[in-house]
Amino acid sequence: MSHILIVEDEPIIRMALRKLLERNKYVVSEAGSVKEATTKHNLTSFDLIISDLRLPGAPGTDLITLSGEVPVLIMTSYASLRSAVDSMRMGAVDYIAKPFDHDEMLAAVKRVIGKANRAARQAPEENQAGVASMIGNSNVMKALYAKIHKVAPTGATVLVHGETGTGKELVAKAIHAESPRAEKPLISVNCAAIPETLIESELFGHEKGAFTGAASQREGLVAAADGGTLFLDEIGELPLEAQARLLRVLQEGEVRPIGSVESHKVDVRLVAATHRDLRKLAQEGKFREDLYYRINVVQLTLPPLRERGRDILLLAEHMLTRFCAQFGKQPLSLSPEAIQAITTYIWPGNVREMENAIQRAIILCNDDKEISHKLLEIDLDLVEVDVEDDDLHEDDLQPRKLLSKTKKEDPAEDLSLEDYFQRFVLEHQDTMSETELAKKLGVSRKCLWERRQRLGIPRKKATAR
Repeated sequence: MSHILIVEDEPIIRMALRKLLERNKYVVSEAGSVKEATTKHNLTSFDLIISDLRLPGAPGTDLITLSGEVPVLIMTSYASLRSAVDSMRMGAVDYIAKPFDHDEMLAAVKRVIGKANRAARQAPEENQAGVASMIGNSNVMKALYAKIHKVAPTGATVLVHGETGTGKELVAKAIHAESPRAEKPLISVNCAAIPETLIESELFGHEKGAFTGAASQREGLVAAADGGTLFLDEIGELPLEAQARLLRVLQEGEVRPIGSVESHKVDVRLVAATHRDLRKLAQEGKFREDLYYRINVVQLTLPPLRERGRDILLLAEHMLTRFCAQFGKQPLSLSPEAIQAITTYIWPGNVREMENAIQRAIILCNDDKEISHKLLEIDLDLVEVDVEDDDLHEDDLQPRKLLSKTKKEDPAEDLSLEDYFQRFVLEHQDTMSETELAKKLGVSRKCLWERRQRLGIPRKKATAR
C-alpha cells in the first residue's frame, strides 16, 4: 500500500484527510509543520507528501527540495492561487484548492502516485532531451521525445496518432530534422483539405491531357519529396483509389502519374498522421488493410493538451510572450483567475484552441498588465464532469475537473470537510454573492448549489456592502 505524509497545521483538516485516505487503503502519517515532518519522518520513504502551502515556520514548498524525488501535492485556498502556481514552478506536482471535494482529492492522489510509479519503471533513455520547436516537460512528452530520437535516424515509416490540434505536424518536422534526409525537402499535405477529385493528381502528378483541364504535365507532391520526407496529415481521409497508388509507392518505390504508362523511381520516407482509428476504418472497409499495416511500422501518440499537466501553463505563458511580441504589445501576465481557467479547462481543441484563446485575449486586452479570465472566454461550467469518467491512469497531472455529480455518500465519509464547507458558506453568504462564494471555494456555481441541496444550507441574498 502507498504511504502518504500529510503536513497540515489545522487538526480538523488533517484528521479529515487522514480518515479519507485510510478508508481508501492508503497508509498515512501526519505532521503539523515542515520542522515536525523532517524531524519525525524520513521524507524519502513516502510515496506522496500532501502539504498545506502556509504552515507555521517554513512554508510547505520547502518540502519540495527536502523530499528528493518524492512528489509533493500542495493544498491552498483560492485566495493564494498565485502562490500555488508559483509552487508548481518550484517543482510541486500539483495543487488543490481548499476546501476540496473528496473525489477530487482521491483522484489527484491516485493520479500522482500512479505517475510516480510509472516514472520509477521508466527506462533511463526515456528521459532524453526535448525536441526543437516542441514545448513540454511532462513525462508523456519526454517519452514521446525519446521515441522521436530513436525513430528519426532510421528510414522507418511513422504513423502519428493524436486529436485534432495537438501539433502532429510538429512531430513530422522533428522526425525530418533529426533524420539523414534533413537537407532534402519535407512536403506536407493535408489530405482532408484537397477535394477527392484532385487528390490523386496533387499527390502523384499527371500527364498533359490525362483528364479535362490537364493542360500541361505536372509533377506530383510525392515526386517533389524525392530524397526527403512526405508528411500526409489526416491520411484517414485519403480515398481508396489514392490509397492503392500510395501503397505502390511504399512497396515498390515507384510513382506513376495519372495518364502515364511509365513509372518513376522515388525515394520517399512517409510520416502519416490521423486522429481517427485506422484499424477500425480498415475493418469497416473504409481504409485499405494492407496500407494500414504498411504505414503502421512505428506509431507515435501525441497526447491531448488536457493530459499534459504542467505543460498547459508552460505553453500558455510561452504563447503569451510570443503573441505579445508579434502584435507589438507590452508584456502581459495571466491573472490568478485566468490561470485557474487555463489549468482547469479540458481544451477540446487542444493547442490550436489555446493559441486562438491567447491571441484573442491579447488583441482585446486594453492597457491592463494582466489577461483576465473573461478575455479568454473560457466557460468553466463546460468542464463539469464526473471524476469517475476521468482517465486517471494517464501521465502527469491532468487538469482538475469541477465536480457536478451528486452522490449518495456514506454519512461517515462526510467527515469534517463538509463541516468546513458548511461553516464557510454560513459565515460569508450574507456578504457575498453566489458567484463570489463559488470562486472563493474553488468550485462552480452549479457545484455550490448542489452542495447546498445536499447539506440543507438555505440560500440567502447578499446584503449591500
